[in-house]
Amino acid sequence: MRTPLARVRNLGASHSGTSDFWRQRVTAVAMVLLMVPVIVVVMMLLGRNQAGAAQILGSPLVAIIMLLFIVASAWHMKIGMQVVIEDYVQQETLKLVAIMANNFFSIAVALASIYAILKLSSGV
Repeated sequence: MRTPLARVRNLGASHSGTSDFWRQRVTAVAMVLLMVPVIVVVMMLLGRNQAGAAQILGSPLVAIIMLLFIVASAWHMKIGMQVVIEDYVQQETLKLVAIMANNFFSIAVALASIYAILKLSSGV
């Protein structure tokens, strides 16, 4: 037998607790910490051709910073849009389709960006 307070402390109505809330905060902090290095890298890339960009992105440290920023940004975007969809789309079928489209779009953007960084950093 559980009291109402015990039920509330475990999980919310969605049975997922506050995991999305905390994941979005963690990705936001990661992006804030990575923002200055990413801006520096982007400033270094301004006015360069592909060979120059490949040279800068060929550095393992720069490539890792860019990859971390891409992953954090895509994950943050996915969670944020999912919350908006869940809150404002009323029809269940449309909500399901929108969440699936959000997941596919976020993954596609992340994979395309990761592929571009890896291709440029490998010099191919």
